[in-house]
Amino acid sequence: MPPNAASHPPLSGPSPEKAADHPGRTQAKPDESRGSQAKVDAPSARPGPATITLSDRKVDYTVKSSRTAKKLRIRVGLHGVQVVRPTTRPDEDITHFLHRNEDWILRALDRADALQPVIKAPNHSHPTILFRGEVTAVWLARSVSKRGQNKVTSENGQILITQPANSRTPPARSLENWLRKQARTAIQSHLQSVLLKVRRSHGKLYIMAQRTKWANCSALGNLSFNWRLIMAPDFVLRYLVTHEAVHLAIPDHSQRFWLTVQSLCPETERARQWLVAHAHRLHIPLPGTEPPGPPANPHAAPQGAASLAH
Repeated sequence: MPPNAASHPPLSGPSPEKAADHPGRTQAKPDESRGSQAKVDAPSARPGPATITLSDRKVDYTVKSSRTAKKLRIRVGLHGVQVVRPTTRPDEDITHFLHRNEDWILRALDRADALQPVIKAPNHSHPTILFRGEVTAVWLARSVSKRGQNKVTSENGQILITQPANSRTPPARSLENWLRKQARTAIQSHLQSVLLKVRRSHGKLYIMAQRTKWANCSALGNLSFNWRLIMAPDFVLRYLVTHEAVHLAIPDHSQRFWLTVQSLCPETERARQWLVAHAHRLHIPLPGTEPPGPPANPHAAPQGAASLAH
């Protein structure tokens, strides 16, 4: 890397009776011997269903065979009922199991019916963002609970925002706050390993919404990073953390600096090329927000990234 290169390219749980307290979760009857529990789960695609009649109500369900499962389990979510069974269990066991737990299943289905995705993209497809470099669907579910704060969870490659009925916090703000926390955790984790190698310590660590840089190392040794870096692939975040950590030891962009960065982060060039090609994908508006303005130059972090700052 030439010395005069630019510093950065462009920028178990509750019983069925208590499951209503966790309306954003897939409700799970874990097995045949233990009490029921709830499991966080965003909607996911499943095989074609079978049908069973429970208390005069036709219920579709799918069966997932598992070599590791030891007992039958039931899960109820936004996409219906799923039975997880050991590969050794016959079909008739599933039918008996469903009938034996029909009251719990019907209550869980009623709770799931109260959750409907309400964010719609202009073409009626589901909104997505980049998260750790992967295109990730974002779901918003209305909670049957009237009180409490918005909650953001991630599972099965999807992000679910659960919003109580009386919440006044915009879902986009809750999503940004959650992304900021994810960014801080990922940055701190990699930073500690790099600091051991360069034998330096940093001052304060800021997770911000810079307009002109993805990251920065101040003369006082304070480090700042743009929270939107959590949207990029992990190798991009690792590169930028390494870059700023090395600045604690070498405060310029000399050949020695670049050789040190590359020795600690072999993916340096790959990361820089990714930023050149895909930086614009990191500053798309979060679902429910206004689009930010374009960057002032191709090497800049997102303009308007501060529109959701708090």
